Amino acid sequence: MCGIAGFWDAGATTKNPESVLRSMANAIRHRGPDDFGLWHDPVAGLGFAHQRLSIQDLSELGHQPMKSPSGRYTIIFNGEVYNFLSLRAELESSGYKFYGHSDTEVILALFEQKGVKEALKAMVGMFAIALWDNFEKKLYLMRDRFGEKPLYYGVSQGVLLFSSELKAIRAHPCFNNDIDKDVLSTYLRFNYVPTPYCIYKGFRKAVPGTYIVFKGDNFLEPECINYWSVVDDANSPRDSFSGDDHRAIEKLEQVLLDTISDKMIADVPLGAFLSGGVDSSTIVALMQKQSSRKVRTFSIGFHEDEYNEAQFAKEVASYLNTEHTELYVTPEMAQSIIPELPLIYDEPFADVSQIPTYIVSQLARQHVTVALSGDGGDELFGGYTRYSWATSIWRAMRNIPLPARLAAQSLISGVSVERWNSIADALSPLTPARFKQSHPGDKLHKLAGVLGSKNHFDVYHYLVSQCKKPDSLVAGGCELSTVLNESSVWGALSDFSEQMMLMDQLSYLRDDILTKVDRAAMAVSLETRVPFLDHRVTQFAWRLPAALKVRDGKGKWILRQVLYRHVPEQLIERPKTGFGVPIAEWLRKDLRDWAESLLSHAALAAPGCWNVDAVREKWKEHVTGKRNWWYEMWGVLMFQAWRFSIDDSFASSSKEYGREVETNA
Repeated sequence: MCGIAGFWDAGATTKNPESVLRSMANAIRHRGPDDFGLWHDPVAGLGFAHQRLSIQDLSELGHQPMKSPSGRYTIIFNGEVYNFLSLRAELESSGYKFYGHSDTEVILALFEQKGVKEALKAMVGMFAIALWDNFEKKLYLMRDRFGEKPLYYGVSQGVLLFSSELKAIRAHPCFNNDIDKDVLSTYLRFNYVPTPYCIYKGFRKAVPGTYIVFKGDNFLEPECINYWSVVDDANSPRDSFSGDDHRAIEKLEQVLLDTISDKMIADVPLGAFLSGGVDSSTIVALMQKQSSRKVRTFSIGFHEDEYNEAQFAKEVASYLNTEHTELYVTPEMAQSIIPELPLIYDEPFADVSQIPTYIVSQLARQHVTVALSGDGGDELFGGYTRYSWATSIWRAMRNIPLPARLAAQSLISGVSVERWNSIADALSPLTPARFKQSHPGDKLHKLAGVLGSKNHFDVYHYLVSQCKKPDSLVAGGCELSTVLNESSVWGALSDFSEQMMLMDQLSYLRDDILTKVDRAAMAVSLETRVPFLDHRVTQFAWRLPAALKVRDGKGKWILRQVLYRHVPEQLIERPKTGFGVPIAEWLRKDLRDWAESLLSHAALAAPGCWNVDAVREKWKEHVTGKRNWWYEMWGVLMFQAWRFSIDDSFASSSKEYGREVETNA
């Protein structure tokens, strides 16, 4: 695992280019502290920088940037290609000679032998790659199929900049830090910035499963080419396992064993995250089945029972006989991480499980350099409760005329949240315990939002929206279209639950889950590997009939059957607590002073991004307990904290604005 960065300055405006490359690389040194390399072609005006975390071939023969023997290609590469040994054997059989043992040397040879597109199709792995073709004077930027590894690019002052993280791009003297307010609105909708957008004007994220070709100095109109698409897999014919569940379970287990075997290849210590849930327990069980030594496993716990899964992870670890390490997190420990989050995530990002993810990565890095993760299981095998819930609620709603539903929506919304809460409090002595809810007014208003859905697409969009009306909070912002708005993608499948799985794979999985894990792990120089996102696994999952994924209202049916071959069912089947922290209450208590400093009139008004009164009103309602707006407020806070942390002029202007307010008052 590594960090890559570079620029193409055809006009040669970059002064001291090698010094600039060093600065860009230093900004992402955490991604690869073991080695540094740079390469600059003064004729082309092109520069590459690389920070290496040594995983395969720890010798100098794995050093990057790396040139092909012919001199045609120069590469910088972040990631792992898991099938590099079989690719190497294939190339050697055709007479190709290798000098080292790294996967970088193999894929460089693959580009020479097969060309870019065919080489990418042959690779199994996670990666972000910059490749310079010195013969044709073309620059290629490539990203893996699901987007496990990040890659940003854009043009600023006529210079093409690219990197694993925005930190390196900001280090180039030609970078402009203009915020895109439309992207800010879109970020608030989901609490992450969806691909292909970037928070900075003029910059984008490379789309997973594509490569981008730049040639000459026409940086503004590159060619973007698909080499793989999950939509194609989703459209593949379903295998017939009717009446033969055993055969389907056998086949899935073998596919998982094969891919996990690939992910266990490393020249450094290796382990796995273990929460005690279906996904991580399956990964660890199949790792242990193939290992002659105890697998290292890591989990964290909370003293609050509603957030704690550590005891379940410990039981699974004990049964599988892993070498288990756990850490119980105090509120003080978790809260101490919060000021670091903007620098870790580098672009506004507001999934609160970023906090425990960072802590468990810190814990694992004390013992291993590589950790396997169970991410992706929910999206592939129908694990989220919203898949069955949304399907059921739409089935119940769709035959009710829209005017009737809109009337019910108006009726519910017409009663304030506070009034609904008061009614619930008054009825509490008569209400059975199983029907009692926290913040009942909020939940009724959310139900009202779903009732207004014109179709099942609207139901899904509403359920995945963290902020329902982001444009009301952003001054001059207008939400952008995302993959969720592409009717052609929705139409690829007829089953609503599978449509939601596909949408999650194209959005939430890659832009939230994978972003969260990559930045948290790489901040402590830990490589994470995600076996479920090996495209051989995803292709098999899409060939399965929906009934093997969700059965009797329970998701991940077939994955559970694989797991129960190795772990007793009673260790797994329990209510899921989630991987989060009590942010809503912390904002009202322990974190209130920190939040107030970022949400003051001065702090909100200085950058000109916010409708200050609207944000302040929501904040006031949250801290008083009148409404529960923590999703929206956490999104605003993470943007504010990020902006303060990376932009001194923003902080200075905020202080100056505050002084003006005090003077005028």
